[in-house]
Amino acid sequence: MSNRKTKVIGDIGESVEEAMHKLSEMEHKLQNAARKERLAVETSDLHVEEGSTVASDIRSKIHSPEKEILPTTCMKADRLKRAPLGGPEDELAITNIFNVEDDKGSDQGANRPPPVNSDRLPLPWAGRLGYACLNTYLRNANPPVFSSRTCQMASILERGQKYVQELGLANARDIVKMIQWNHKYSINFMRLSSGMFPFASHEEYGYSLALFAADVLAEAGKVAAELGHRLTIHPGQFTQIGSPKKEVVAAAVRDLNYHDEMLSLLKLPEQMDRDAVMVLHMGGVYGGKEATLNRFRENYAKLSDSVKRRLVLENDDVAWSVHDLLPICEELNIPLVLDYHHHNIIFDPCVREGTEDIIGLYDRIKKTWTRKKITQKMHYSEQTASAVSPQERRKHSARVKTLPPCDPDMDLMIEANDKEQAVFELMRTFKLPGWDSFNDIVPYEREDEPRKAVKKAKKGKKNTNGVSSNADGDIGIPERIVGAEDFAMGGPNNRVYWPEGMEDWLRPKK
Repeated sequence: MSNRKTKVIGDIGESVEEAMHKLSEMEHKLQNAARKERLAVETSDLHVEEGSTVASDIRSKIHSPEKEILPTTCMKADRLKRAPLGGPEDELAITNIFNVEDDKGSDQGANRPPPVNSDRLPLPWAGRLGYACLNTYLRNANPPVFSSRTCQMASILERGQKYVQELGLANARDIVKMIQWNHKYSINFMRLSSGMFPFASHEEYGYSLALFAADVLAEAGKVAAELGHRLTIHPGQFTQIGSPKKEVVAAAVRDLNYHDEMLSLLKLPEQMDRDAVMVLHMGGVYGGKEATLNRFRENYAKLSDSVKRRLVLENDDVAWSVHDLLPICEELNIPLVLDYHHHNIIFDPCVREGTEDIIGLYDRIKKTWTRKKITQKMHYSEQTASAVSPQERRKHSARVKTLPPCDPDMDLMIEANDKEQAVFELMRTFKLPGWDSFNDIVPYEREDEPRKAVKKAKKGKKNTNGVSSNADGDIGIPERIVGAEDFAMGGPNNRVYWPEGMEDWLRPKK
């Protein structure tokens, strides 16, 4: 009895020790996360002195990758600067800064003049529709196909740089499947994930891609070239060369060089390489737009020629309107990406919200592209149906209902939460090329994944010896063999479309 009691006490002691160890690890991780958040705030203009009235109005929360930093317009312009984060934090840990006093914003949103939209449609459509970074159908495959695998800083310290580079290689290999899938369903435009190679632009733990990823990226570029598939990229919100802080600018330059290297290693043909642009936001206002523009001019001049060839500017939904950016784009020979959704939130007083008035600037915007012989692209998204306040209006809807009045031969990036499904929705709505190439999925079922045979014994009648007989033998679910080329491609019936709100259908029923 004494030995048994001793063993039980020993087991309990080990369990407690193990639990304490796990709690210690959790505490360590939380402390690291808190330090990163504090450092991010303290190195930005969002950090204010103790007792400041602004401090009590600022809160932060973490949200999903593809969403942007969205301060409300009622925040002071000189508080809009964002702190630089290294590597994948730009996409995977972006902090959504907002003003807690949003009740007034709701009133202002509801009482604003209604938008004035054009009834012009770009039909017949001859351009390319695209989506950003993630394919929902492929991401939910088993095993999943996606290009944003990442890790925390601790993984570099514990496992070494080789581990992080292997994550990047896995991400890059999956680009091929994503491009092939897109092409099968008439989608020939995609934004690559900014965090494909985790921490590649980090000041201390960064690394060059050419040393280990050249072949994998060249293979992806070869497939894109063969299929005429345009690839672009969008560095994170913290990549800002107009910042007054030298460390922020230095981090931004490293990040731009990383993205440029990634695109260059695709080894695309001349025109496709020219079209492989890097989309950048001007960023914060830092106390004054003119001073920010001057810093941007100065730092832009110092960028490599390769980065300058790829760089394009996009109007944002915080401070910089099309009218703010178009003059400097014309001055420095930088293409301007018109984002319709952002324009509906931040616009010049002489141009009303909506798609009607902005048409008057189309010719000037187009010239920023044609003089560099780059295929023009625009961004289109819509706010959620229930959005009223400026903060709410910044959120993208799951899908979009219409097409903007753009030229029918340009490339249009659909920035909606349902990704490729939002493109499918437009194809069906307007019967665009490829609209009949895909069909609805069967809920919770996939015809394009391998499956092991599942046998179930069928109960039969007892024979004269009292033994159950089963003339038909065992029955069950037969084995399904799927080759690598057919995996996750929709099966024989091209079932890849899921109705809005039914994303759960992509996964096996529990």
